Amino acid sequence: MSENMNENEKIEETVEPVNSTEPIEAKTTQGKEEPEIKVQPTPTTTPKKKPITTRIFATIGKGALAALCGIGGAWFYTSHSNGGKVVVYQTSQEGTSKTTSVASADNGQGLTVSEAAAKAAPSAVEIQTEVTTQSYGMFGGTYTTNTAGSGVIISKDGYIITNNHVIEGAQKITVTTQDGTQYDATLVGTDEKSDIAVLKVDADALTPATIGDSSTISVGDTAVAIGNPLGTLGGTVTDGIISATSRELVVNNESMRLIQTNATINSGNSGGGLYDGNGNLIGIVQSKDSGTTSSGATIEGLGFAIPINDAMDVANQLIQNGKVTDRATLGVYLQTLTAPQGNYTAGVYITDVIDGSGAQAAGLKAYDKIVAADGTEIATFPNLSAILKDKKPGDTVDLTIERDGKQMQVTVTLTGTLDTSSKKQETQPSLPSQNQNK
Repeated sequence: MSENMNENEKIEETVEPVNSTEPIEAKTTQGKEEPEIKVQPTPTTTPKKKPITTRIFATIGKGALAALCGIGGAWFYTSHSNGGKVVVYQTSQEGTSKTTSVASADNGQGLTVSEAAAKAAPSAVEIQTEVTTQSYGMFGGTYTTNTAGSGVIISKDGYIITNNHVIEGAQKITVTTQDGTQYDATLVGTDEKSDIAVLKVDADALTPATIGDSSTISVGDTAVAIGNPLGTLGGTVTDGIISATSRELVVNNESMRLIQTNATINSGNSGGGLYDGNGNLIGIVQSKDSGTTSSGATIEGLGFAIPINDAMDVANQLIQNGKVTDRATLGVYLQTLTAPQGNYTAGVYITDVIDGSGAQAAGLKAYDKIVAADGTEIATFPNLSAILKDKKPGDTVDLTIERDGKQMQVTVTLTGTLDTSSKKQETQPSLPSQNQNK
């Protein structure tokens, strides 16, 4: 990876998802190959013959199972109130933080890093989960894996924001606050596409984070990360600067725009807070890049966080509805071929169309190849994801598709999230190999 990249430069790095995904999300198992950083696909592993295993995941959260199984180099894990419950948050009154201090209305000098950390620390929590899996065969049995991550308190009455990959598949979730108090947490809602989840603990006097505004941060501003690195060092504070305010990356086969920082990020920091020099929450730590590039260059100081404006938008919808309701959806299952397979050339193919979707209304069919969207060539799912993420339900997308060797233009009116629970139990059509779902 180049060491002198511009802030707006687009980087694409792909990593295989650990678990299966909702068909509506159109996750692909292989994306466009990154020319500088090569990430190997995650091998399938068989649980060892241990009744209980304890692991601290190196994706800076639970998803690092893949890293433990052999991914080298990079490992990424990729507010709408509709009359439901209203959660009141503290909001920031200060301006943008400076590189070594916090801006104020008087002289531009504010909190030191120590003061910012002291303000933010009570909102940081440790998260421990238990995931029970069943293995079959001669040495089969039930295995419990203990995992660790971080989270941030966002309301006095116990709402906590974290990453989806920290709590995914957990049967038990335990939250520990700064004063050492432990709570059993319940899952309010989770969104795999944005990698955001919301937990709830039974409390009424917690100290929530002061929610900042990620749209006002600048390159060079102070950045403070607080989390639970290695799953055993809760409350650890590291600091640095904002390296980029909106880095576009392919995370878990999704196009995402993330805050980049050089504040040290380690395994267990996933779901924790990234704060500005005022101690205001500006991001949810999600991923890091480490290791070496294909040319042998060492990768250092690359940490990424979900901007808090985006994270809170999802969190509010999860609290109100238990799911994200305003995401524009094409309504298809997709499969990406990175090389020709039989009669099919490389590209993105529809393998099934969801009932009630805009794709169905527009006449799209299984085995249609999506060649372009809104005039942009589509070679991988992340190409399509980048276009759809800026759309809202009711918007249209102009597709160029190839069917039976002929290209045609189709305009699709996008819908909101669709119920695919019944479809998940059915066998979907697939191309010769590399099957994936949306």
